[in-house]
Amino acid sequence: MSDRHRVLFVCTHNSARSQIAEAYLRKYGGETFEVESAGLEPGTLNPFVVRALLEKNIDIRDKRPQSVFDLWKSGRVYHYVITVCDREAEEQCPVFPGLVVRRSWPFRDPAKFAGSESEIMDQVREVREQIRKRVIAFLGEFVPVAELANEYRE
Repeated sequence: MSDRHRVLFVCTHNSARSQIAEAYLRKYGGETFEVESAGLEPGTLNPFVVRALLEKNIDIRDKRPQSVFDLWKSGRVYHYVITVCDREAEEQCPVFPGLVVRRSWPFRDPAKFAGSESEIMDQVREVREQIRKRVIAFLGEFVPVAELANEYRE
């Protein structure tokens, strides 16, 4: 196992929120983190999320949602397991072996957004930015805040 912090983001379908969180931690975390995401019932990538991340030059078009249970069965070990969905789904997440810090970052589900394409995109952008800020706050536990303020400005 490497010296890097291993992080798993979990949500219901691994199609939106967990993909966003993984993408931002991968972008900002550099060599400090190994990051994955998975879902309780893997679905397909949310096309609005794909577009919203492309707006920030993050391309997840080739990512494939994966099952949290498959990761658990394979014996994967994580330092942090962070759920980004509601409490009910969080309770269904398996307990991973080892000393794991479990956290919950609940965000609205883009799969439930309604309205015109423009209205849905606005809602997805809002969630994208909420997750980005939460990832940066998480990084603040490992990196001095002054460095974060300069490096992650968008």
